[in-house]
Amino acid sequence: MIGRIETTTRGKGLYEITADVQAVVDQASPDEGVCTVMIQHTSASLTVQENADPSARHDLEGWLDRLVREDDPHFTHVFEGPDDMPSHIKAALTSTTLSIPVVGGRLALGRWQGVYLWEHRAHGSRRSCVIHVTE
Repeated sequence: MIGRIETTTRGKGLYEITADVQAVVDQASPDEGVCTVMIQHTSASLTVQENADPSARHDLEGWLDRLVREDDPHFTHVFEGPDDMPSHIKAALTSTTLSIPVVGGRLALGRWQGVYLWEHRAHGSRRSCVIHVTE
């Protein structure tokens, strides 16, 4: 089964989409299988990350911002603003596709894990993900 989800972001940050992904798995109703999630954008990404303590997400965002700075004078792809090229690099360094096992009809995530859409642009956007559930 193939499903789609859309998430509206308010700017840079990690947005938990676990419940939305699980809803697509629920519709497919496999007992066991694989759920593949792919984001259809080049300036945002996906990650499985801690969902208990928001400071972990905050630290990840800060670390990636320090690693890929917006003020790099070597960037030429800046038509959409100073966060344009850095957002593409961040997406390339992280993941645009995730594969998560499905066990007992549920995403086989650990106790403190969630699925996140990672927005790398400073302004909000409507982001689309395609979800493929196989049995």
